[in-house]
Amino acid sequence: MTPVDTSPAPKALVMATDSAVVELKRLLSTEKKGIDGVRMAVKGGGCSGLSYVLDFDSKREGDNVVEQSGVKFFMDRKSTIYLKGIVLDYKEGLKGKGFAFTNPNASSTCGCGESFSV
Repeated sequence: MTPVDTSPAPKALVMATDSAVVELKRLLSTEKKGIDGVRMAVKGGGCSGLSYVLDFDSKREGDNVVEQSGVKFFMDRKSTIYLKGIVLDYKEGLKGKGFAFTNPNASSTCGCGESFSV
């Protein structure tokens, strides 16, 4: 008899909320041909030390790729370390609209939500 694996399913490398997926699909539909996804990355800078990068792009050699509801997310290996478990959301409200990151790896974030430290 084969044992049954009862461990929980692994979490996705990155996740996007339904509202983020809808907005990304809308924006991707207006992009030029050859762009087939969204690059999520981290770069040095910002008031907390590291800043998020979100841009339209195509797969590059060595990228980790996550697809959710038809949207492809590309991450270079170095950024993946900092982005693992992140949730991308899209919010609209009185103070404006835009993408927001919830990063379980961040030990602190700045007030604008665009940079973090680990």
